[in-house]
Amino acid sequence: MLDGILAGLGTAVMPMNLMMVVVGCLVGTFIGMLPGLGPITAIALMIPLTYSLEPSSGLILMAGVYYGAIFGASSSSILINAPGCSATVVTAFDGNPLAKKGQAGKALAVAAYASFTGGTLGAIMLLIAAPALASVSLSFQSADYFALMVLGLSAVAAFSGKGQVLKAIMMTILGLMLATVGTDRSEGVERFTFGQLDLIDGFSFLLLAMATFALAETLMSVLKPENPNNSATEQKMMSELGSLKLTKEEVKSVAAPTLRSSFLGFFVGVLPGAGATIASFLAYGVERNLAKPEDKKQFGEGSLKGLAAPESANNAASTGSFVPLLTLGIPGSGTTAVLLGALIAYGIQPGPRMYIEHPDLFWSIIISMYFGNVILLILNLPLIPYLAKLLNIPRPYLIPMILLFSITGVYLVSFNSMDIMIMVAVCMAALGLRLLNFPMAPMLLGFILGGMLEDNLRRALLIGDGELSFLWERPLTLTFISIAALVLFSPLLRPIWERSKARAEYEQAKRKAATKI
Repeated sequence: MLDGILAGLGTAVMPMNLMMVVVGCLVGTFIGMLPGLGPITAIALMIPLTYSLEPSSGLILMAGVYYGAIFGASSSSILINAPGCSATVVTAFDGNPLAKKGQAGKALAVAAYASFTGGTLGAIMLLIAAPALASVSLSFQSADYFALMVLGLSAVAAFSGKGQVLKAIMMTILGLMLATVGTDRSEGVERFTFGQLDLIDGFSFLLLAMATFALAETLMSVLKPENPNNSATEQKMMSELGSLKLTKEEVKSVAAPTLRSSFLGFFVGVLPGAGATIASFLAYGVERNLAKPEDKKQFGEGSLKGLAAPESANNAASTGSFVPLLTLGIPGSGTTAVLLGALIAYGIQPGPRMYIEHPDLFWSIIISMYFGNVILLILNLPLIPYLAKLLNIPRPYLIPMILLFSITGVYLVSFNSMDIMIMVAVCMAALGLRLLNFPMAPMLLGFILGGMLEDNLRRALLIGDGELSFLWERPLTLTFISIAALVLFSPLLRPIWERSKARAEYEQAKRKAATKI
């Protein structure tokens, strides 16, 4: 293993490969900033250019584009509330409110530092334990995946305001319902397509994300125009970059969430099929549930913890997704599926023997990830003042630009005009739900987890002959289900606990008063 790492280091530090890291990070960052395109599009654009390169150089370039796109996609989420890709949807929850408060510079800086931390820790863990982690990801069975998805859905309370848990649960169910539209992957039967060929593949997550956030946000500002004086004040605040420096208190507050989310994101990324999007949602939910009551109120209003957690998680998960790709030949996400195709095109079969047969290639990709994260930090911090200038654009010009980028981004993914019509319809429905104070994030969470939840439940039932005993037969499954139940019912039990605590304090005060008398 040590010989392989040294061979990989020698390959990674070759001038050509270092240049590929820089080019990949630059291209990925700028494509990631464009709403709707994301890492899959970025890598697809690079594939024709890599055919003339050595396998190590080509794969290092595409890996740089991958995590560069994830790194850069946070900028559009923070500045204009238009997620650059699905993995940065959660970044918009607290990043955009910070930009509206005149703290765009701080938000972009926190995103850069958290992304660097998550990517670096992910690269180190990948370097140390890649072969060992392959056996961990293989040990997960369908029942465990189902329980993990249920645990993810139980985090729905993290995306709801005070007194809105029931609305959040309703929106999660709506998301699960939308996930059933299309062709049943197990039986091959069309469901809820109403005879429309365009719905055979179901709805695109990107379409839903852009419709419910970017489009709905811009149209809300048109439907509910603010007081001109307030609007001018907000525009002035948004146009201010603010300080990029973090105080000691702010560093301390985001340090623990960043580290926790990095480890969580990496291990979620290791699981085949999970990916950076699920990792970012889970990390946000975990941090909000762990936060103190006064900190919890800040989530969704401009919390630095709420920004750092998903940013570190999605970058760590992007790195973690290379574990099943390189060691098992199983793509951990849609993007790594494209990378798998590129590996096979080079005549390299990823799998358990790849780090033995191609040690220089295997380890050079992993080592280049650390170099890439350093380069991304060096590139992005100086760009922050220029990126923030997007907020200087007057709102009457900014809104049409956001609409154009959103519609173009969705169209470029499928080249299907029907997707644009569906996006407009979803946007209209989202506007109505937002006016009734329904949160949109739980719907996206339900939609993301719906397909995997259904597939793994079916497999678990088939293995268990239709019995529900799989829920408690495996310790890991039982642990996930127990935690999910605890998280889901804690909002219902909290008022009872608070009332009993208040009653106990009242009785204690009463006894003290009686003693004094």
